[in-house]
Amino acid sequence: MLTISQLASYAGVTVRAVRHYHAKGLLPEPERDHSGYRRYDAAAVVELVKIRTLADAGVPLSRVHELLAAGDEEFAAAVEDIDRRLRGEIRERQRHRERIAKLAAGDSLALPPEVVAYLDRMRELDFPERLIEVERDSWILIAAQLPQEVPALMAIKHGQIEHPVLRRLYLDIGDLVDCSPDDPRLPAVADRVAAFIEAAAAEAVAFEEEFEPVSEDLIALLDTAFVEAVPCAPRLFALLEERGWTGWTDIRRIDATV
Repeated sequence: MLTISQLASYAGVTVRAVRHYHAKGLLPEPERDHSGYRRYDAAAVVELVKIRTLADAGVPLSRVHELLAAGDEEFAAAVEDIDRRLRGEIRERQRHRERIAKLAAGDSLALPPEVVAYLDRMRELDFPERLIEVERDSWILIAAQLPQEVPALMAIKHGQIEHPVLRRLYLDIGDLVDCSPDDPRLPAVADRVAAFIEAAAAEAVAFEEEFEPVSEDLIALLDTAFVEAVPCAPRLFALLEERGWTGWTDIRRIDATV
């Protein structure tokens, strides 16, 4: 006769596992000797090995008893059902692994490849990382609402960032991302933004088409996000209004909105 420790050793499990199987009703409680200790026979070892084998194969403990008592056909059907469940779990875990990989991929977590490429290009052009973060968060909002429009919008954005004058202006705005509302550079930047928009309108440059498919609600949300991220944004907006322009995501002439 075997002690519980010997039984566990023969079956390749822990004593704790044996007690757990007792609690689950999978392994019958043996008779106790005169000292009150459990004593097991060879049949218990065989039964425990079967339980361990099924559990190691991924069979839920709730179904182990069923399989131990099943005939050949029932056993085969149950194994097929369990295999189907395991394949589903594997697919789900693979999706989890893909999500975890995206977490390690930074910008790729919530952005399509076109936007990631654009942000990488901003880094190549030495844009401040804080401005890139603001841009990234804006595109997370856009991509969530307008996934089909992202490629067309990104084509426009790439054209803008390669435009020498606009890129220089954008870089200078990036230098002001963390500045205070009373920064003396803001009026000059507002002058340059207004001048560029005026020149673009006069030359019929299609920068105003950038956010044409974006709803007014989303435009308002993007402007709000910019204000929350950039301390000097309200002051910059006020300076632009003094120069006849309103908005940021979709800058418009003030006289065209009344």
